[in-house]
Amino acid sequence: MSVRVRFGPSPTGELHVGGLRTALFDWLFARHHGGVFILRIEDTDQKRTVPGAEDRIMQGLRWLGLDWDEGPDIGGPHAPYRQSERLPSYQAAATQLLASGHAYRCACSSERLDRIRKAKQQAKRPPGYDGHCRTLSDTEITEAIAEQGGRSVVRFKMPHEGATVVPDALRGDVVFENRLLDDHVLLKADGFPTYHLASVVDDHAMQISHVFRGDEWLPSAPRHLLLYHALGYQPPIFVHQPIILGPDKGKLSKRHGATSVLEYADRGYLPEALINFLVLLGWSKDDHTTKMSLDEIVAAFDIDRMGVTPTTFDHQRLDAMNADFLRDLTPQQFFDRARPFLDRLLPADIARPLALDPLLPLAPLIQERVKLLPEVADYVDFFLTPGPLDYANAELMGKGFRDNPAGALAAVDGAREALLAVDPWTTEGIEAALRGLAERLQLKPGVVFTPLRVAVTGKRIAPPLFETLTVLGPDRVSERLNLAAQRLARPDD
Repeated sequence: MSVRVRFGPSPTGELHVGGLRTALFDWLFARHHGGVFILRIEDTDQKRTVPGAEDRIMQGLRWLGLDWDEGPDIGGPHAPYRQSERLPSYQAAATQLLASGHAYRCACSSERLDRIRKAKQQAKRPPGYDGHCRTLSDTEITEAIAEQGGRSVVRFKMPHEGATVVPDALRGDVVFENRLLDDHVLLKADGFPTYHLASVVDDHAMQISHVFRGDEWLPSAPRHLLLYHALGYQPPIFVHQPIILGPDKGKLSKRHGATSVLEYADRGYLPEALINFLVLLGWSKDDHTTKMSLDEIVAAFDIDRMGVTPTTFDHQRLDAMNADFLRDLTPQQFFDRARPFLDRLLPADIARPLALDPLLPLAPLIQERVKLLPEVADYVDFFLTPGPLDYANAELMGKGFRDNPAGALAAVDGAREALLAVDPWTTEGIEAALRGLAERLQLKPGVVFTPLRVAVTGKRIAPPLFETLTVLGPDRVSERLNLAAQRLARPDD
């Protein structure tokens, strides 16, 4: 079978995690089998369509590297790829179903439908349409439509007896009692189709072989299967994925963190880390592999390793995975990825473009300490700041010299003197000089190093001290230690 899959987002908002995972599974399945991945914009709900949402959905997919072979922007043999531009095909399908007796026109008012819904709620009966217009004669339905000002919908005539068996690639045969399924709307009064009709007609027209979607769509599967049969279409293979749960085991929602793909990009996640994380929410290569390149995932991905158990979105796990992928980058790659965040977060008085090449030796040390790319700014800003650093004397003294500026001053003065003798200016020479200073002062190294670290970086948490001093160079180190000594000599400042 030739593999053709589609991702059909609705442009009613941002692309979220659930939809993103579906797109990822579609894309991986197509790439694994040498098939076709189609992007189809399902914009039939015109009232809820958000301007710009389509572009942001595409932007999110591109950020992750999920390219499509056919779509609204690049065309293809089954264009157009926006459902709002395919209305004649849905109307033709509805006409065919009316003619074959598989559908009927319904002129029930919204008030009547609301009464039905409330009555069923009170009676604790399953919701759904009661089939009132299904039994009307042609004359009666024509009169009813006229009473509604010519407005009507087209409903599918569901069987009342027996069961519909939906084959699912993950779950096997899933059985639905037909008596529990109502006559759903196919074509709305405005001429636009519902998802049920549009997806079936388009999947047939675009020769879709497999339909990946969340298992919240499983209750709709019998409606779709019966529609395929009524229209004389060959159904695709259905793959209903388990839902993604939040940390509280409820349905994943905004309160659980980032709400869209582009928000993950904005927060500094690597696309390869997010892909690795998402693919493990419902699929596994084996019983032990948790980290893979995209090529490795494509080579291994198939339906037989997908599961049906709901999975939990663990932000801590994602952060740890992102940190792991950050450590895999070369120093140049690391700073290239971080540069947009540095441009955005660093003070405006730092010159552009940023000269990051001198910091490359420190990149591995920073990579060990950050989980997200915006955090890099806190580890490099003091290298790039031309003027005095901003810190409080209390920070400069630290716990070891609390209320003892004279002691901190002795450590700073001693460091200035010790470092003057370091030649050549190497990490090993700097470390030997400063550890020797701690011994002479008969203090723990950490106590001595705290005021030095704050003096040269402006903060107590920074890359390792000796490597930091090496990159800063003797002139800047001496200048910053001099400024720190001046501040400690005036403890009331």
